[in-house]
Amino acid sequence: MKNFYVYILASKSRVLYVGVTSNIEKRIQQHKHGEIEGFTSRYHVNQLVYFEEAPDAESAINREKQIKRWRREKKIKLIEAMNPDWRDLSR
Repeated sequence: MKNFYVYILASKSRVLYVGVTSNIEKRIQQHKHGEIEGFTSRYHVNQLVYFEEAPDAESAINREKQIKRWRREKKIKLIEAMNPDWRDLSR
């Protein structure tokens, strides 16, 4: 049975990125090593500040889309409810 995750990454200047994956450890390492071209590598968005597990791929994708539509302030509240100090949770 596969696990699915919705996650939020932040840069040191708190640029945010919302993503979805079935292998969170591998995906975060890819972000940290700049292996995923595009937004996250360009803006050095590689600190895991929030994640949640979803029961299946469809639920994870729907939740990712929901969070992406939120205003920045609401995303920050979600992060700070789980991780008030914005620690890198991948450590």
